[in-house]
Amino acid sequence: MEGLKTSSHRTVLLTGAAKRLGKAIALHFAKAGWNVVLHYGNSKQDAIDTLEQIKALGVRAIAIQANLAQPDAIKALFQASVDEFSRVDCLINSASVFEYDRPSQKAHMVTQSGLVRNMQVNLAAPVLLAQEMFHHLQKQPARNDGLVPVTIQLLDQKLINLNPDYFSYTLSKSALLTATEMMALDFAPTLRSVGLAPGITLPSGKQTEAEFLQAHQMTPMGYSSSADDIAQAALFIANAKAITGTTIYVDGGQHLIPSQRDVMFNTQ
Repeated sequence: MEGLKTSSHRTVLLTGAAKRLGKAIALHFAKAGWNVVLHYGNSKQDAIDTLEQIKALGVRAIAIQANLAQPDAIKALFQASVDEFSRVDCLINSASVFEYDRPSQKAHMVTQSGLVRNMQVNLAAPVLLAQEMFHHLQKQPARNDGLVPVTIQLLDQKLINLNPDYFSYTLSKSALLTATEMMALDFAPTLRSVGLAPGITLPSGKQTEAEFLQAHQMTPMGYSSSADDIAQAALFIANAKAITGTTIYVDGGQHLIPSQRDVMFNTQ
């Protein structure tokens, strides 16, 4: 569209981008001139509001609803992105299921349905979307601006510092970490695959603001990651063509401090 700024016509597709961390990343890419495909699940109004903020920055953007537990919806999401922008240069998987379970706690035991739900959204959807992107890029002419397309998987610092809280979530993210490395080998040199692991970044669940602030300071640096820190790291990875098959931890060193509980529970 005439009058719209672009960054060499680069397009980013973000899952779970209607609010919270996904929204911050989407806005950061838009400020850098990228076209944005904003995926959302159930947060329609949040998606509309975020879309308006992105368009106000002078870039092209669309919002697409999709249930990431359904393979056909995943295919349709990617195809709609390509139909609108012709190509996708960066895929960021921010959407995730985050529900408390732990095998030893009878009130929160691991269930088959919970495991399946976590694996569908936190593992299968990112892998299937990356697969769609790879086969899409194989049909596209090579870029002439030095950009090497990339998939970025939002992981978690606790993968280095394991504890059994949020058991199904952690298991699915651990599998995604392995998948990220395997895809880097399988998709090279067409597509890079990188993990991005935040620390405690935003309040979660029943956590109060005071509890969040206390937990946020429990790192060697005295602070963990902010949403802006993660967004800056994602944009850096998108432009850093030699980074693939690894995970960047953006957490103030939180992963260096052993903990038998999730950091959310270490604020007493």
